[in-house]
Amino acid sequence: MTYRLTHLGALESEAIHIVREVVAEFERPALLFSGGKDSAVLLHVAAKACWPQKIPFPVIHVDTGHNFPEVISYRDAEVERRELRLVVGSVQEDIDRGAIVEHPTPGATRNRLQTYTLLRVLEEGDYDAVFGGGRRDEEKARAKERIFSLRDEFGQWDPRSQRPELWNLYNTRHRPGEHFRVFPLSNWTELDIWQYIESEAIPLPAIYFSHRREVFRRNGMLLATGPFSAPREGVSGEEPFHASVRYRTIGDMTCTAAVESMASSPAEIIAETAATRTSERGASRADDLVSEAAMEDRKREGYF
Repeated sequence: MTYRLTHLGALESEAIHIVREVVAEFERPALLFSGGKDSAVLLHVAAKACWPQKIPFPVIHVDTGHNFPEVISYRDAEVERRELRLVVGSVQEDIDRGAIVEHPTPGATRNRLQTYTLLRVLEEGDYDAVFGGGRRDEEKARAKERIFSLRDEFGQWDPRSQRPELWNLYNTRHRPGEHFRVFPLSNWTELDIWQYIESEAIPLPAIYFSHRREVFRRNGMLLATGPFSAPREGVSGEEPFHASVRYRTIGDMTCTAAVESMASSPAEIIAETAATRTSERGASRADDLVSEAAMEDRKREGYF
């Protein structure tokens, strides 16, 4: 019988190889788990790579305190279902003890504050390799990443110091204090992610699928009304209304926009994704619109 490796099969095999390479080469790996679709796929691949044992490394969630409640519920359900060890870094706790200062503007995003909390958690755990679900098609700064992305002793990223990765050979050497961010899904696209979710029946937070929600428009984006984001009084065009929406990416409620959609299944989302010409971050993340180099600036500071 002839076995033909499909496109998704090839991507999965590469990702499994990368996960196993990390488990073999590093002493204290961990997986960053946001509860989003990419980290859900990454967790699923990691479970396959480590089978028949359970995932042997912890999952880290940086909790901004401004998360969608559906995402936190999903995170906790996955931790219980897969019997994971969860490490939570709380941005709110770092604010409360004065380590970081929140912007005084009501509804300001905490995305940039995540960097301090993430680096603190990584230092406390002495992790030497951290899996992330970043993909090269998401944003131009992420397109510069290697699969094994070296970070210096301050957790910072320098694109000029990245190493070549020829023939799927990875240089994992690092000095004390340095660590790697590892991106097994680098060569996947948003469409690949959804096709894999459909084929593997991977559960996701409900907000990825069409639902009715009260939203308002700001800078051309649909933001959800809630405890952390609300229309500004007296600002024309920010009147709340109900719409059928879904989310293409997940971050803070304060900066993650919904898109109008009736797609309620992976198959319907695949059809929408195949037709769109806008990346999910470009269409849905207000924090990436601060400047042309917003994501790269955060990555240099230690963000994923």
